[in-house]
Amino acid sequence: MSSTPPAHGQPAHEQATRPRAVARPAAVLAVLASAQFAVALSTSIVNVALPSVRDGVGLSDAGMSWVVNSYGLAFGALLLLGGRAADLIGRRRVLLAGLLLFAVSALAAGLASTPWALIAARTAQGVGAAAIAPAALSLVMRLHPPGPGRGRALGVWGAVSGAGGAAGVLLGGILTQTLGWPWVFHASAIGAAVVLLATLRLVPGSLEEAERAPARLDLAGALTVTTALVALVYGLTAAGRSGWTDPLVLGAFGAAAVLLTLFVFVERRHPDPLLPLGIFSQGSVGPANLVMTLLGSVWVGLFFFLPLYQQQVLGAGPLEAGLAQLPLAAANMIGSWLAPALTRRIGAYRTLVAGLLIQAAGLLWLARISADGTFLTDVLGPILLIGLGLGMAFVQLTGAAVSGVRTADAGLASGLVNTTRQIGGSVGLAVLGTLAAARTAGATALPHTAALTEGYRTVFLASAAVLAAAAALSRLLVRGAPRPERDTAGSDPLPHSPTSPTSPTKSL
Repeated sequence: MSSTPPAHGQPAHEQATRPRAVARPAAVLAVLASAQFAVALSTSIVNVALPSVRDGVGLSDAGMSWVVNSYGLAFGALLLLGGRAADLIGRRRVLLAGLLLFAVSALAAGLASTPWALIAARTAQGVGAAAIAPAALSLVMRLHPPGPGRGRALGVWGAVSGAGGAAGVLLGGILTQTLGWPWVFHASAIGAAVVLLATLRLVPGSLEEAERAPARLDLAGALTVTTALVALVYGLTAAGRSGWTDPLVLGAFGAAAVLLTLFVFVERRHPDPLLPLGIFSQGSVGPANLVMTLLGSVWVGLFFFLPLYQQQVLGAGPLEAGLAQLPLAAANMIGSWLAPALTRRIGAYRTLVAGLLIQAAGLLWLARISADGTFLTDVLGPILLIGLGLGMAFVQLTGAAVSGVRTADAGLASGLVNTTRQIGGSVGLAVLGTLAAARTAGATALPHTAALTEGYRTVFLASAAVLAAAAALSRLLVRGAPRPERDTAGSDPLPHSPTSPTSPTKSL
């Protein structure tokens, strides 16, 4: 627990359920942030290694995206189940179980010799990540009550989440070129094992406090939504190869629609639903997750396509492509650290919109890449803007997505914000991949590298448009945010600074 005294006007029921004082709260936060870092890193660590992985296990070009999406889909679709399990079974217990599964499946991925073995291991790794992320974030929220401590903790959380994506590309390049692609997965296994031991040693049981309710997990809901998302992403991916009117593509879309309808039906009738639909009306949850979905669709696509441009067009090796992500990671960390101070100065809404528009400007700049460009002239400037804006926006959306939520639903809300980011990323990667493939196929008169470049330019231009739309939709957060005097959920209301939750002068 943070040593910061309770913020004025903090809900009485949160004070009553606050954990006992935690020794070395900074060390506990470091462990929990490391768990999130491992999850974020594993989302992108394979990106630079994909050409080597393809050759090593015999993947097709289309199969490369499934090495990323098998992890992302399992992660995104099961995060809600992981969040609910954290609320019902215990946050620390679920975190430990997730870290164990994550480590074992990452080791199996590194030992895989066939495409199906690799994709199955990546799927299991995503299941482990789905337990880790919501459990760790809800423990952070429990460790730090509303006030300056929580604002700083969310800044750390945003920094490691964004930096994990960039660091994954860097580490993946180093490992692929020096030790070989299996070590991309072995490194994740070792890191998860270290975090597991640190959690056992440093994260106290006093933070556990599971809700004293029967653990009635909604497995039917988890199955229907996961299958629906797999069908949707398969349809989007296959459309780029077979066309939008192909029977398999139409069948996949039809199955996704039926399964999503069935999911809503199941949720309305289950006694303890995976996704209580009423949570979207709590605080800023609904609009924050909508904007996070759009941000995620751009985030995952950026870390997928940028290394491919560097390797397939500019001729960079895995190590060079990985090292090129350092400026992006540094800019992201700066943006995350600046977000609380900017929020105090200009307000949460303006900080969020500024972050989204800065990213959009960077992507518009990146859409000017050329087939005979260089890292310094075509890539460096844009990724500095993108990283800065990403850090600013992610901190704000993470705080908004858990703002105004009842204590009993903290794990669910934590899982939901990660769910929408991951699902947005998986769907966005499928859509952007289809756009890139179509544009490249339509540029057959150009040399191969120039045709590829046209596809990547289309991706970055579309991503900028998505972020511009996200900035416009952010206005919904103003309406959805709870008023401080009526916020009884035990977290900071969005209209105010996460470091100064009662200051009306910083309202959105």
